[in-house]
Amino acid sequence: MRKHSTNGTYGTGGGGAGARGEIEINVQPPVGDTSAAVHPTPSPSVPPRGVKGRGRQYKSHSPWLVPVMVVANIVLFLITMYVNDCPKHSVTGGSPCVARFLGRFSFQPTKENPLLGPSSSTLQKMGALDVDKVVHGHQGWRLISCIWLHAGLVHILANMLCLLLIGIRLEQEFGFFKVGLVYMISGLGGSVLSALFIQSSISVGASGALFGLLGAMLSELLTNWTIYANKCAALMTLIFVIVLNLAIGILPRVDNFAHLGGFISGFLLGFVVLIRPQFGWVNQKYQYTRPGSLPGPASTRSKHNACQYVLWIAAAVVLIIGFVVAMVMLFRGVNGNDHCSWCHYLSCVPTSKWKCNSSPVYCESSQDGDILSLICQGNGRARNYTMPNATDSQIRGLCTQLCT
Repeated sequence: MRKHSTNGTYGTGGGGAGARGEIEINVQPPVGDTSAAVHPTPSPSVPPRGVKGRGRQYKSHSPWLVPVMVVANIVLFLITMYVNDCPKHSVTGGSPCVARFLGRFSFQPTKENPLLGPSSSTLQKMGALDVDKVVHGHQGWRLISCIWLHAGLVHILANMLCLLLIGIRLEQEFGFFKVGLVYMISGLGGSVLSALFIQSSISVGASGALFGLLGAMLSELLTNWTIYANKCAALMTLIFVIVLNLAIGILPRVDNFAHLGGFISGFLLGFVVLIRPQFGWVNQKYQYTRPGSLPGPASTRSKHNACQYVLWIAAAVVLIIGFVVAMVMLFRGVNGNDHCSWCHYLSCVPTSKWKCNSSPVYCESSQDGDILSLICQGNGRARNYTMPNATDSQIRGLCTQLCT
């Protein structure tokens, strides 16, 4: 899940449903290949995408990049909590830190961050996606750095579980380079679309990249349609998982634009980098390259069919043009909502149970000796705090607690 924050106010949204999608995709064994009969079929409880490696033409890769990325995300979360140091920045009169026994690794008050994590000011300091800093502060690197940050313990656990369940299977099948490329470009695509439509709050999370992996799985299934046996069932299951995750994204405080941007980027990129030879070509080649077989006639089948070539070219063109146009719009300060009056419903649909207002909270502050007085301009609440030298980040945190 990808979270966006309004001065530290996070919502509990989903994105973890992707981990529940168990998709079984079996490769059609080549004609005359009796070796397939002695290999047990993997249990349906584990998505056996790696069974493509039955034929000699398919290579199974040892996954190492995905575990490294998981470790990197966890390490960065620990560093973020160390920098946050809630006990040091907490004030008398404010809500207490959560799990204070963790010392400087304790979490912000749940009113400020219900996901058990740092403050929004700490995330901003560490590299969260802040459109104003990207566009006017020339900090474009935030489009990438935000992918590696998480809003809280709940947030990172859900995302890392999804990354392990989805990423390892893909890396076994396609190798670290292709999976890493899809992950990073999809994450960037999610950040760019998020920055175009959600400009009043910061955003962090790896879900844009995770949705890119789901999108790549879908396009890979479509473009390599001929090599799969149970393709219709796999297609319906995968579509269900994707739709369910996107539906969860309409909850408040969940950055569904990052999900959509990542999914579209990964879907297009899958046609480009995950293309495989069609089944007829693989079958013919395998028949005449087994040890002891007689030399066969020259292959009469094309390695890739016309549909694969068309999808490859079209996806590459659309992906490049889309990124160029989106980047130009972003760095020119364009707000996507000004050109699409209904697009905000893609990220949050208001109901009687919640509102979708993501406007920043503002407080009027005054200092009288050791007493800090705050008045929330949104709801009119007022409160005094014993705080002789309040910093801006402390005032923002107290303001968020007061206004929520």
